[in-house]
Amino acid sequence: MYDDHYGLSGRPFQLTPDPDFWFDTATHRKAMAYLGYGLSQGEGFVVITGDPGAGKTTLMGHLLAEIDGERLNVIKIVSAQLEPEELLRLVCAGLQVDATGLSKATMLAMIERGLHNMARNGKRTLLVVDEAQALPFASLEELRMLSNFQAGGYSLLQIFLLGQPEFRLTLHEPQFEQLRQRVIAMHHLAPMDPDELEPYLIHRLSCVGWRGRPRFTNDGIEAIYRWSGGIPRRVNQLASRVLLFGAVEQIDSFGAGEVTAVIADLDNDTPGRVRNRVAEAFPTRTAAPTPAPMPMGTPIPPEPAQARPFKAEASADTGALEQRIVQLEAQVRQQDEALRRVLALLVDWVENGEGERPDISSLRRTTV
Repeated sequence: MYDDHYGLSGRPFQLTPDPDFWFDTATHRKAMAYLGYGLSQGEGFVVITGDPGAGKTTLMGHLLAEIDGERLNVIKIVSAQLEPEELLRLVCAGLQVDATGLSKATMLAMIERGLHNMARNGKRTLLVVDEAQALPFASLEELRMLSNFQAGGYSLLQIFLLGQPEFRLTLHEPQFEQLRQRVIAMHHLAPMDPDELEPYLIHRLSCVGWRGRPRFTNDGIEAIYRWSGGIPRRVNQLASRVLLFGAVEQIDSFGAGEVTAVIADLDNDTPGRVRNRVAEAFPTRTAAPTPAPMPMGTPIPPEPAQARPFKAEASADTGALEQRIVQLEAQVRQQDEALRRVLALLVDWVENGEGERPDISSLRRTTV
């Protein structure tokens, strides 16, 4: 609906991962460097972690689109708490081996034979496991054993593990020592930086023929970042709903007021809230001239202390509501930053394996 309204050739903010919309943030560039290094080594494990929606699947899709498919046989598995034998059957399928009725020992023998056949045909085999944090210990151990298959001193199988942040801590538990020794590269996908959001929006719109409609003002972009935290999937979720709202209401420019109204609808999941809130916040929209939107890239002027967006147009009730939203957003940001610091301290402590456990009591109080 909104793609037709804005003259776009497709949906710029779809939630399904699509490597055609790849956007090169700083953290994704680092991840690509680690993956490229891993492929050049041709052995061991490469681990990529990130929050849900951070772009792990899109990252892998972009990598696989860049490499020579004639020289690499890729087996992709999305983990769903797979037991060892279920995992082996999926690997067999990726090697064109019929595992119906086979015992575990026979499947292992057939996997090794399949890997040798791929190598004789000039292909390396890469196993990509998404949502690796859901794998039980026994299945991760099975992956470690598969990584031992060799021919002439060269590894026959390389494994990429994609998982959520807790997977890094899981790997540092004592029982995973042998697997951890086989990890040759590890990277955590962080959210986008605030100054990367505007180029991200422009890039995705441009991929579907954007010619300036719609537009986001600077305070609208700030509102998107505050709600999404820079997580690409959350950005897409909100931006898609904003464009749908704009198509319904015939709006071409989105500021903080419009974005906040859509956020309220998303957070409350109540039909009709967007239309009602915007009608309350902008009672004279059709009669009063609409200020020209700031072009994308225009520096944001500093706001006075305790200023509220569109204060002159909002009713008293709406102004109080917006002030409360701003206060809640500030509290959420403070708690989120504290939680990130706690996680960073714990991960550093676990990875270094030295010194006393960091004192996080003050940070814990901040998150309460």
